Amino acid sequence: MCLTLLFPLAAAHGGQTTPETSDQSQRGSQEPQKSVEAQPALEEQQQQRREKEQVHERAEQELKQQKRQRVLGIVPAFNLSNKQNAAPLNPGQKFRLALKSMTDPFTFAAAAVDASINQLQDDYHGYGQGIAGYSKRFGASYADTFDGTILGNAVLPILFHQDPRYFRKGTGSVKGRLWYALLSTVRCKGDSGKWQPSYSNLLGNFAAGTISNLYYPEGDRGVGLTVQRAFTVSAEGAIGAMFYEFWPDISRKLSRHRKAKDQ
Repeated sequence: MCLTLLFPLAAAHGGQTTPETSDQSQRGSQEPQKSVEAQPALEEQQQQRREKEQVHERAEQELKQQKRQRVLGIVPAFNLSNKQNAAPLNPGQKFRLALKSMTDPFTFAAAAVDASINQLQDDYHGYGQGIAGYSKRFGASYADTFDGTILGNAVLPILFHQDPRYFRKGTGSVKGRLWYALLSTVRCKGDSGKWQPSYSNLLGNFAAGTISNLYYPEGDRGVGLTVQRAFTVSAEGAIGAMFYEFWPDISRKLSRHRKAKDQ
């Protein structure tokens, strides 16, 4: 009698589904579903990563070419891009490009020439004369260039997501290209490839002019002189842009003229 009662109870108990087994079966059915749903998102992330790596590699190849560019074989043209659709630079590439310009021998030579002219004209009289005065003028000239380049071509372009390079137009009328070059002082390409106000260049020039008050003689400091130096640097940048824009055309004409003369 007892055995007869026990077997039906045992069978009944074995056929029941406990909460624990029910939860496990539900989790088992949900996990494959979640895996299937996550697959497209994972593939999209991998695709974005591959595209980002490809853009980075293309930018590296273009930078290698840019770092070999010189005008007359002497003047660096590292910040010149002949490709309107050049790959955007990441923060590290922007810094390396700026440092490449600042460590180039021509940059030191230009600071030396500028210091010599200032010494002859007795500019920044508070520095005095002699070797000590020349050293101070050289240091100030190089510091001006360094501050402007690091801030305007690296730090601020990273913060504002802007491209510090000049993108040569190369085609069109002389007037149109001239206007295009002049606008580069106040206009630049963003990392998105779209044109926008050049906050990096303008703020960089004013910031560099402000920093110069720390090392210029007391008689050459002040708000007025800071603004004047910022406008001077901006004007020099516009002249440099025009030089970048038209130098290849001038170089070709000079080359044809030499070949015609040799014949």
